[in-house]
Amino acid sequence: MYRKSKSTKIIQSFTKINQRNNFLNQRNILIKQRKMKLHFETDYMAGTHQEILERLVETNFEETVGYGCDEYTERAVELIKKAVGKDNARVYFLVGGTQTNSTVIDGLLSRHEGVLSAESGHINVHESGAIEACGHKVLTLPQYEGKVKAEDVEKYISNFYADDTFLHMVAPGMLYISFPTEYGAVYSKKELQEISSVCKKWNIPLYIDGARLGYGLASEGNDVSLKDIADLCDVFYIGGTKLGALFGEAVVVCNDNLLKNFFPLIKQHGALLAKGRLLALQFETLFSNNLYERVSRHAVDMAMKIKQAFISKGYLPIVNSNTNQQFFRLPNDLIDSLSEEVGFELWGARGEKESEVRFVTSWATKEEDVDLLIEKLNILILK
Repeated sequence: MYRKSKSTKIIQSFTKINQRNNFLNQRNILIKQRKMKLHFETDYMAGTHQEILERLVETNFEETVGYGCDEYTERAVELIKKAVGKDNARVYFLVGGTQTNSTVIDGLLSRHEGVLSAESGHINVHESGAIEACGHKVLTLPQYEGKVKAEDVEKYISNFYADDTFLHMVAPGMLYISFPTEYGAVYSKKELQEISSVCKKWNIPLYIDGARLGYGLASEGNDVSLKDIADLCDVFYIGGTKLGALFGEAVVVCNDNLLKNFFPLIKQHGALLAKGRLLALQFETLFSNNLYERVSRHAVDMAMKIKQAFISKGYLPIVNSNTNQQFFRLPNDLIDSLSEEVGFELWGARGEKESEVRFVTSWATKEEDVDLLIEKLNILILK
C-alpha cells in the first residue's frame, strides 16, 4: 500500500489549514457585504466534522466486507458499549432519524399496537406519516415543552384497559420520547425514572429518540448521563447526523429481550447500508478523543450566547431551552429585516404582529457568525 512520507503529510496539513483559512476569510467578507447569509435554520446544514472527513479520506481505498461485518463496526460498537456502560447492549448503525424511528418502532410493536408520543413528538409532526405507513398509529399525549409526564402515560394506559371495548381499539404498545425534545427541553433524571417506572409497570418498552442527544447531555443544568439513558430505557439512538457525522444514527438496544431479529428488519426497511463501515467509522471517530462531547458543548455554548443576546434586548425565550435550539417571539418587522441577512425558521404560522421563530446552532457554528448575528440584531433594534 502506498504510504505518504511524514514531510509530505506535514506539508499537506499546512496546505489544508491555509485553504480553510482563506475560505473563511472570503466567506466573512461576503457576509459583511450581504452577499452571503448567516445560517441558523437547523443543525444539519454543514457536511461533516473535519476529523471524520480526514478519517473517511484516509480509509477511502480500503476494501472491507459489507453490511457492518468489518473491523471498524466492531470497534465502534465496543466504544459505544463502553460509553453507555452496558457490555450486553446491541448496537446497530442506520442512516437517518426518520428511517431509524420507523424501523425501531415497527420492530417493537405488534400489529395491533400503537406508539404513545407527545403531541409535538417528531414522529407525530414531522415524519410524513412514516409510522402510520408501517401500519401503526401514533397515540398522542399532552406535551409540556415537548415533554410528557409519567402521570399522563399512566392515565392513558389505565383508561385504555378500563374500557370494556379495548379489544376493538389500538393498544398502547410502547412510549416514544425525545431527549432533548423538539423544543429543546431536557428531562430531569427524576422525570425519566418516573416515566421508566410507569413503562415497566405496564410492560411496554420506553424508546428515546436521541437525534440531538449530545446537545441535551451537554446542556447547563442537565443531570442525566449517557449511562442513565441506557439504564432507564429499553432502546435509544445516538444521533450522528446532527452532531458532526456526514450521516448516521446508532441504535442501542439495552433490553436483550427486544428486537431479537432487528438485522433483517433493517434490511426490510431499506435501511441497511452495504458499505456499513462508512457509518461505523464516523461513530468510531465521534467516540474517540471526546469528539462527541466537544462538538456538543460547542453548539450549546454558541446557543447560550444567542439566548443571552436576545434576552438583553428584552426578547425572552418562549421555552427555557439550554440546548442548541432557541425559540423567541419577535415582532414581524424585526423578523423581516433580520431574515434578509440571517437564516432562521418561523416556528408555526406567522402571526399578525408577532411570530415565533427558532435559531439553531450546531457543531459547525462559528463564533464569528454568532457575533455577526448579535451585531445585526443590535443595529436593527437601534434603528
